[in-house]
Amino acid sequence: MKGMVFTAFLEMVESKFSLKIADDIIEASALPSGGSYTTVGTYDHNEIIKLVIELSGRTNIPVADLVRTFGEYLFSQLLDMHPYFMEQNSSVFEFLQKVDSYIHVEVRKLYPDAELPAFQYDASIPGTLIMTYQSSRPFADLAEGLIIGCIAHYGEKIDIQRENLSDGSSARFVLTQAGSDL
Repeated sequence: MKGMVFTAFLEMVESKFSLKIADDIIEASALPSGGSYTTVGTYDHNEIIKLVIELSGRTNIPVADLVRTFGEYLFSQLLDMHPYFMEQNSSVFEFLQKVDSYIHVEVRKLYPDAELPAFQYDASIPGTLIMTYQSSRPFADLAEGLIIGCIAHYGEKIDIQRENLSDGSSARFVLTQAGSDL
């Protein structure tokens, strides 16, 4: 997992909780990297899982809620880093349908060794986008948070229903525009 995800997570912890909590969860997690991350480095995804579990234990916020919140935060960070992704798309559905074909292609240019999730799309029902998320890592909550962040950015009224397909590494998201029938 790329270091920019780790650095963004620790920035979120500092801003939403405190620098002390960020330091405490790094120390308590006994991480192979020591908790020292660079944005371009690559780290074991299990380190972020340990950090989230430690944060959950200190805040009494469920792990899934923390990961979704981080996804929303990460979306805003990605938006700041790559505003042109958003400028080229006028809606949530338009943007999300380009994650694999455009955004992940651009990410791979910057980080050729990045292991990215995959999405399949079904937009055959008017007002509905079905996204199937697949990853080798258990981060469907993160994907959901990123989707929520995207919806918030565009300010659209979209309902999300999620169906887990495996151990958290695959999920189906059904996004329905308000006023649309399934």
